[in-house]
Parts: sequence; C-alpha cells; structure tokens
Amino acid sequence: MEKKTIDFHGVEIVIAYKDGKAFLPVKPICEAIGITFQPQHDKIKEHPILSSTITIIVTVGADGKDREMVCLPVKYIYGWLFTINPGKVAPEARENVEKYSRECYEVLYSHFHNALDRQLQANEAEIGLLKELNAAIVAEKEAKTHRRKIEESLGQLRNERLNPQPQLPL
Repeated sequence: MEKKTIDFHGVEIVIAYKDGKAFLPVKPICEAIGITFQPQHDKIKEHPILSSTITIIVTVGADGKDREMVCLPVKYIYGWLFTINPGKVAPEARENVEKYSRECYEVLYSHFHNALDRQLQANEAEIGLLKELNAAIVAEKEAKTHRRKIEESLGQLRNERLNPQPQLPL
C-alpha cells in the first residue's frame, strides 16, 4: 500500500489504516503544535466520544521505525484539537492552539450560520410562492365567477334571439 501523509504545521504525518479506515497518530500532532502527548492521551481516554474511537495502530514513527501509536480516526482529529485549551498549553504552543481554535469557531459559525441563512432564504421563497399560489387561486375563482356571468348573459341572449315571439320593451 502506498504510504500517504498529511502536512500538519510543517510536519509530515503518516496516515495509518485499519479496517479500511484512515487514522492519524496523536503524538506527532501534539509534537507539531508543541503540546505534551500524555495529558492529551489521558484526556482522549476520558472523553465520552473520543475514547470509543481511539485505537493503537502500528505505524511509522518519527525515527522511521514501526511503532505502536495511539491513533484517532481522521474525522475525529479536528474535534479533538478543538478541545485543547490554549490556556493549558506551554506558552510557545499557545499561539498555534489559539489560531486553530479561532479557525474552528469560524468554521462552525460559517457552517451553522450558512445553514440558517439557507433555511431563511428557503422559507422566504416558500412564502413568496404560497402568496403567488393564493393570488392564482383568487384570480381563478374570480375568473370562474366572471365566466359564469358571461355564460348566463350569452344564454339569455340566445334564448331571446331564438324566441319566436320577441318581446317589445314597454
């Protein structure tokens, strides 16, 4: 299998695979952002969601040798990183963690706000179409009423024309 890597803050991290799913080792990510691995490992093990996804996979370590590594599925890495409190990391790591946290807040805002905007736009469009439909129904009723009046007048006109004894106006 071809070795796939991701660049994380300038550090190449090998993607590990298990049962066809992609995982990332936690320790190299911690090192890339300048935080200590063990407290993060402990926090992941205690987390109600992340603890159910953590796994040990043999992957290539920083020294190029195969190592057992604590890994998370790729789709959970971003959420885990968002749980890192910038105030509890070494001062030299704080800027990276804060930068990532800000980006997460922006992405979450954008996702949920854009979804809300799309819903509001859809609601407005639906209200507009319902108003048009209502106007069409009213116009249709008015047209039917007008048609009936015309048909009645036409019927009266035909009846008078076909009446063998025309009536003279008095």
